[in-house]
This record gives sequence, structure tokens and C-alpha cells, in this order.
Amino acid sequence: MKTAFASDPRFENHVTGPGHPERSSRLSHTLQHLEAQEWFASLQTVDVVRCETEWLARVHHSELIERARVSCEQGLPYLDTPDVAISAESFDIACLAAGTVLNLADEVARGHADNGFALVRPPGHHAEYNAALGFCLFNNVAIAARYLQKQHGLEKILILDWDVHHGNGTQHLFEDDPSVFYVSTHQYPHYPGTGAYSETGTGAGKGATLNCPMNAGADNDAYTQAFTEKILPAIDLFRPDIILISAGFDAHQADPLGGINLTTEYYAWMTQRLMECADRHCNGRILSVLEGGYDLDALALSVASHLETLKEFGNADRP
Repeated sequence: MKTAFASDPRFENHVTGPGHPERSSRLSHTLQHLEAQEWFASLQTVDVVRCETEWLARVHHSELIERARVSCEQGLPYLDTPDVAISAESFDIACLAAGTVLNLADEVARGHADNGFALVRPPGHHAEYNAALGFCLFNNVAIAARYLQKQHGLEKILILDWDVHHGNGTQHLFEDDPSVFYVSTHQYPHYPGTGAYSETGTGAGKGATLNCPMNAGADNDAYTQAFTEKILPAIDLFRPDIILISAGFDAHQADPLGGINLTTEYYAWMTQRLMECADRHCNGRILSVLEGGYDLDALALSVASHLETLKEFGNADRP
């Protein structure tokens, strides 16, 4: 497999302050672990670039974009809600994160890579149309979905969100759009309170949202049941042109912000199932973007498991 990878030490310049779980060491610790893996050097590196305002504005209200810029410029401690801690460079870094995901999307959409992973921060899936929320300034995966549709003509986008927290922002941005199928596994009830099984989309998008809420304590077996009985059949019916993963690793059993008990190895299992779907429907195209994950060792190990699987799984089946 040709797997593209993008990250940069500049993502650590989004400073959230002492005690904040979405901290710079999430990136540095994970990158240090990845660089120690013998397969890491064979990844196709992708440049880190800034997102043009045009693409931010395809997903977010201009008021949010400007509010984020001014708030950082003025040195305010947070944007919109106290959990979205910011610093002077946060707006620029958030634009860098979104732009890097788009650069990675280009590589995958053009066939220069089979799949790719963006190790970026801040995360994105809680960011709404006109509100920063849940550590997120801009919705990286949502911006990439619209970019792939407009720039590359990929009509049917699947977003699979396995973060322990429901991606309220992503769901709300696409809930009336049948061309974007949003699927989420998440602890429920839990922050942010959305993601009930009954939330299936609205209007023309009815049926294009699939929530698989999990009780606290759910383990690999509970997730396997959801994938086998609900998620994989639904993906096969949708037949996406590309699969985007909101790859949060805070459903890991060691994570302090969740109560789900997935093992490190299970992230490889989920990755394999999605790669099989991608092979059936969209020439293997997968774009994965970091969301949550707050135990440093569990995050690093789980990202490595996910990324190595993207690189290695299915090689024997490809010409």
C-alpha cells in the first residue's frame, strides 16, 4: 500500500495551557513513537500547508472564521467556550491543520497514495457551522469532505467517526445532505450529548446518518457487533467514492476522558474492515485524520497500529 503521512512540529504551537487534555505533547509523544518504527521511513510524506479561507467558508460561517482570527490576535484565553483554549498562534495552526488535510486529500484523490493519515491538531469534529466547541476550532474532516466533492468530483463521501465523543459538528453540517453518509460509534450518554440512535438525518438527508451509541464499559465485542450488524452493511449499501475517518483514539481502555474499553489492537481491526470496504467501493481510498486521544502512551500505540495497518494490510491482495 502507498500510505501518505502528514505532520509537523508547528502543530505543537497551538498552546492550550496547563492541565488541558488536548495538549501539545499528544503530537510530540506520538511522533516520537512513530519515528522509532522501522516501517515509518517508507511512508510518503506530504507537505504541511495552510488552508485557504475559501475552503473554511464552505463549512463555517465567516463570523466564526473572523472571530477565531481576532480572538487569537487579541490574546483571548478561549474561543466561544472555555474548553476551546487558544493562544496567539492557534488560528494559524488551525488553518495549517485544515490545509494539511486537504493536501493529503489531494494525494489520495489523485491516486498518488492509496490512503493517508494526518497527525494534526487542533481536532475538528465538534466544530459547528458558527461555533467552536470541544477543543475544536474548525472541522477538518468536514472541510475535506466538501473539498473532495468540489475539487475532485467525488460525489459520495463516507465519514466514519470512531472517537469516544459524538461528532456533533460533523453530523449537523451534513445531516440534510444525502451525499455525505456520517457514521459514528461513541459513548452515550456522554459529551456532547448528541448521537442518539434515533438521529438519522433530516429532510433529503434522512437515513444518511447512522449513530451507534455505546454504553460505558463497551468493549471490542460490542463494537464488532455494531460493525458487523449495522455499519459494514450500511457502507456497502451507500457505496462511497472515498472513506474519511475521524480517528479519535479516546475509546481506548486507558483513556481518561472516556469509559469505553477498546484495546490497542482493535484499532487495527476497525482499520482493516474499512480498508476492505474501500477496496470494494472506492479503489482503496481512505483519508484518516486525528481527533481525540488523551492518554499519551495509548494514543501513540493506537496511532501506530492504525497507521501500520493502513500501510501493510492487503498488500498480498494487490497487484
